[in-house]
Amino acid sequence: MAVTDEAIEKIKAMIVSGELAPGDRLPPEKELSERLGLSRNSMREAVKALEVIRVLDVRRGDGTYVTSLEPRLLLEAISFVVDMHDDASLLEIFQVRRILEAQATGAAAQRAQAEDVAALEVELQSVERDTDIETLVEHDVRFHGAIVALGGNRYLASLVESLTSHTVRARVWRGLTQDGAVERTLHEHRAIVDAIASGDVELATSLATAHVAGVEQWLRRAAAET
Repeated sequence: MAVTDEAIEKIKAMIVSGELAPGDRLPPEKELSERLGLSRNSMREAVKALEVIRVLDVRRGDGTYVTSLEPRLLLEAISFVVDMHDDASLLEIFQVRRILEAQATGAAAQRAQAEDVAALEVELQSVERDTDIETLVEHDVRFHGAIVALGGNRYLASLVESLTSHTVRARVWRGLTQDGAVERTLHEHRAIVDAIASGDVELATSLATAHVAGVEQWLRRAAAET
């Protein structure tokens, strides 16, 4: 193991063990390097690496702190990777989204309370069938975000959010070029809400899979035609 990698592992172990908690300030560089038996240079490189992935926050003139370690923060690196995608890899992003969102929707059906279903109903009723595509997509993002949040897994919610934000353009494109996109989307959303309301995990999972797959299949055909 490279010396810098060893330093990273030792700092990570301090966090995992609870010796360093979210928001804690790390000991001064000299003290920490001596305690861990590592050079100050390797310690410095390790801190830089952990800062990049948002585990540590280096505040100039103040010190180095452990971040909040919130899922949204730690998963920013994944969002950066997704930002680098090209149109050819968009289908792969949809495939991942389909798998994750289907499971999240099933979890929502298992956990949702009456007030949660009522909130989804309000979201559904906020969109008319003659709405424009941009408004429909904004509703779509809110709708799926609310469902994934109901699943209760913050890491899964952050992952899906990262993927969803990068599929908006494709959904707008589909809405502008395919007849009946608004009515179809709202009909599928209604079916998903009904499955969640009835607590039918298997049905909710299947409907979410088919819903995301519909855009995925359209995108595949559109890519083949162009």
